[in-house]
Amino acid sequence: MIVVANRIAVAKGYEAEFEERLRTRQGLVEGEPGFVRNLVLKPLEAETYVVMTWWQDYASFEAWTHSDAFHQAHSRRPPAEMFSGPNKLEIHEVLTDTGGSAA
Repeated sequence: MIVVANRIAVAKGYEAEFEERLRTRQGLVEGEPGFVRNLVLKPLEAETYVVMTWWQDYASFEAWTHSDAFHQAHSRRPPAEMFSGPNKLEIHEVLTDTGGSAA
């Protein structure tokens, strides 16, 4: 399993607009082969949002980045001033997972 984390530094005053952009993109990745889960983390004490996607394997993630749905999801370029720094993309292979619901 692969987890992709996109760390996005959003400038103060642009949070609501950024969050709305994320909401309007929902649904574009969910139908992609190998997609498992999408999670968006909203910062409480920082400027950095984290958008995380889980994939069955790296090949599935790579295929998503070349898909029409990916290009559609990223087609509306936001204004540069929305960001306080560059995005940072991290790709990790799951080594262990102790999650799950408690019984």
